[in-house]
Amino acid sequence: MNQDNGASYNSAADSTVGIQADTVHNSNVYFVHPDASPQEKYTVGVRFLEDGIPSRAREMITDAIAHGYLGAEVRFHWVLSVLSARTYDELSTEEVQRLRYFSELIHTYAEDEWKDALRVTFDLLAVLSTATGETGPVLKQLHHLPLRQHKAILRHLDLMLTGGLKDDLWVETCERATAERFGNDRARRVWAYFVPAPIGARAVLPSPSTAAAAKAALPVRTALFAVSSVLLFTLALIANPLMAIVELLVALGAGLTATRFGDRWCSQESRLDLTSATHVPHPLGPTSDEKGFTKSVRHSFDHYFSVRTPSEFSPDAWLAHTAQVRSSLAAEIADLYRESRISVERVNWLIRYLAEDARNRHNNGTLFEPHDQYRTPFGTRALTVVALAVLCATALTAFGTAFSGAASLRSLWAFLAVLGAAWSGHAAACLWLEVRRDEHRLARETLKYHEQLTARQDAHQRWKSSLDATRPSEQEMETWLICDKTLFVDEALRHHRLTWRDLITHTILVAPARPYKRGRVKHGPWRYSHYVLRLFLFTQDGIREMSSEFNFSDATRKNEQRSNYRFDALSSVQVTEKSDGGYDLEVVLTNGPARSIRVKDADAHQLAPEEDSKEISEINLSAAGSTHTFRLLEGMAADGKGWIERCRPDNLAPFRTAD
Repeated sequence: MNQDNGASYNSAADSTVGIQADTVHNSNVYFVHPDASPQEKYTVGVRFLEDGIPSRAREMITDAIAHGYLGAEVRFHWVLSVLSARTYDELSTEEVQRLRYFSELIHTYAEDEWKDALRVTFDLLAVLSTATGETGPVLKQLHHLPLRQHKAILRHLDLMLTGGLKDDLWVETCERATAERFGNDRARRVWAYFVPAPIGARAVLPSPSTAAAAKAALPVRTALFAVSSVLLFTLALIANPLMAIVELLVALGAGLTATRFGDRWCSQESRLDLTSATHVPHPLGPTSDEKGFTKSVRHSFDHYFSVRTPSEFSPDAWLAHTAQVRSSLAAEIADLYRESRISVERVNWLIRYLAEDARNRHNNGTLFEPHDQYRTPFGTRALTVVALAVLCATALTAFGTAFSGAASLRSLWAFLAVLGAAWSGHAAACLWLEVRRDEHRLARETLKYHEQLTARQDAHQRWKSSLDATRPSEQEMETWLICDKTLFVDEALRHHRLTWRDLITHTILVAPARPYKRGRVKHGPWRYSHYVLRLFLFTQDGIREMSSEFNFSDATRKNEQRSNYRFDALSSVQVTEKSDGGYDLEVVLTNGPARSIRVKDADAHQLAPEEDSKEISEINLSAAGSTHTFRLLEGMAADGKGWIERCRPDNLAPFRTAD
């Protein structure tokens, strides 16, 4: 009867130290149906590109082009996907040939902003691939582009743009990064990205009926009581009709009165029992679970009760006042969700709601409902007892009427009738009370279940809607990260008093910093609450390395480290893929110890059923800049400075546009 809304592929068994929460959002932003049209594939490809996953963008847009989806806009985004997060030497021969081919098709497109953007992109490549290229005209064309195309070119050609051209654009790039870094209310929204999808609402189901045996036996006892009563009053009617009729009417009235008010009494007593049971702590199961989910639930209840207190209570006083309530609720939630093998973060919405509900019920005076209000009124009990006494007295009077003046055989039947009525009536009454008490209990528990479930479902929907409205999009998360990286690079350049003309190339590695929370959408890269940005600046004299930890919520930094070494000091670089799917980068210097850098943590346990582990791993490495960094450092360790010189953009054949 309980439906869990939302999805989050979390692993309680993940033992990576420092991970606080892993969240895979149930989003279809990257979903492509097998029968998707070329336009749909292109749209998803552009989304991949905007969200910092150019490798997947290339695949999707190439597929769309292969199926006939053409145009300047499509070609523009394909070119950006090929050039994004890459340098000249990383382009394959086939990609270079296709770039040249597409540059010759520009004149075939209709004049619009996409054709202009495509032309400017190829003009930039032409300038970059010549040692003495004039940058003035192409910069002027770039500035005249609409903002969307202008920003896209600067972002995706970041590693392509070098030297004086990069210097000319750097001030604008930094100003835009500064303006967008905390845009769209970043500080107040980032937290929602790392919150797991709340698990669906549940409530305690009504206990099964315990009066099955009584229900089965009740008809037999009732039938026996009816036969005995009919026999008794029949004998009384034969002996004294008038008296028997009076006794019969009195007996019927007393019986109906006892039944009516007895049922009320039974109902009140069952409600009193239910209220008493509400404040009795649930069994917590095995003691060993206190180290796991149940313990986490208890801690979460303590936290939320301490921060949601009535005005007249201090947190400690409120915790003491509600100790029994918290214990009961914690046991209830642990029992409801223990078998799901989930983290307590997915249940925190419910614990928070229950804490608020307890505070509100206290303010309304209903947190501890007084038992006296459910006690049966004295009048009800008195009428029931009196009616039963009258019924018994009437039965004895009827027996006396039937017995008086009767033959010995009729007297015997009268005695057997009153004896049978007394025994079966008592038995039937006890069974009836048991059945009615159970029916009242079941009715009240069912009503309570539906009321609680409805209230919790409403709270779940409110929280889920709030998360959906607050959670940043993939594009926003990527934009904020790019701004952080841009300003980090700018600070490094300022610290070392370097310009882009002084650099041969650069690379920046984005890795998780523990402890962290991480989240992603299906088919997307992991995004972390705590990063380590590691920047390598390659100059004529050597390598400048700078790293710092970033808190992604507010972009605050700590633990900054800097080191400098010559090209020949880089002895070896080793990339190790761990059995859990993680990656380590080991850098060995000739004049120092080996340094191991954790590049990527395991993600195999957090895959959605339809995801491929290899594909997700490649997406994460690409999004973090690892692929480019590995290739650059490995080439440098193997060939030294000569490898860098061979890969300068001057060695690339120039691009020319046909028009």
